[in-house]
Amino acid sequence: MTGSNVNKLKKDSFFSADSVPIVVARREPQPEFPKHRHQFSELVIVTGGTGTHSIRNEQYPIAAGDVFIINDNSPHEYQDMKKLGLINILYDDKELGMQSWETRTLPGYHALFTFEPAYRRQHKFESRLRLTMVELSEIKQLVAKLEEELEGRNPGFKLMALSIFMHIVCMLSRCYEQSRTSASQALLRIGEAISYIEENWQKEISHKALAEMANMSQRNFSRVFMGATGRSPTDYVIRIRISRAAEMLARSDLSVTEISFQAGFVDSNYFARQFRKISGLSPSEYRKTRSA
Repeated sequence: MTGSNVNKLKKDSFFSADSVPIVVARREPQPEFPKHRHQFSELVIVTGGTGTHSIRNEQYPIAAGDVFIINDNSPHEYQDMKKLGLINILYDDKELGMQSWETRTLPGYHALFTFEPAYRRQHKFESRLRLTMVELSEIKQLVAKLEEELEGRNPGFKLMALSIFMHIVCMLSRCYEQSRTSASQALLRIGEAISYIEENWQKEISHKALAEMANMSQRNFSRVFMGATGRSPTDYVIRIRISRAAEMLARSDLSVTEISFQAGFVDSNYFARQFRKISGLSPSEYRKTRSA
């Protein structure tokens, strides 16, 4: 089946406008299903049995306890299934605003949700998360609570569902930080560098220090960072600072110059140029659109 003929699962077929963009799809057992891709991301938790996950023309054996992310537009299917049980949590990370969650300070979050999918082929799936049976049981209990909220739709269910999903994401991120394989440790070192950026974006951040944190040469760190995030470390830092500055412009009465300094820029003119480059508006124009 060619890429153009792969069935694409669309958001509006799964997510309801009057709910949150989170859906739990239990497949216990997983039925035969043709190769497909989606407009959303998928958190896969293998609850039992064995099988082969075929994604982007690569095949990986999976078993109970395995957890991995399938990002949008990645064609995949399951083969050689033997009582394979899956819990699939479908979600839209952009609509959920996951990039602004506190989980961004967890190295395991970046390793599991960003770097493992990007380096799956290179690491031959050795950097996947593998839960213990105790951890798997705890995650299954949280998923059951998430299902209850999404299906019951009692008052406040959106907030409850979101908070439980956050709990699941945070717990899995912490579990990943306990991984001991050489492949997962390599991803965690890069995750630590990103977490450092997320927590220290207002300070001067040295490319050399980030590379040392990841135990890599500066050249190799830049290459790996770019491959996983699509941006250079410098551009990544600038975009975080602009994002935080945009929040301050919308929510505070501080002057543009004061905000530029609080966002980690030492030159307000450079800040204004970068803000326009990224947002398409000057800081003042952006503030007006948010106060209109």
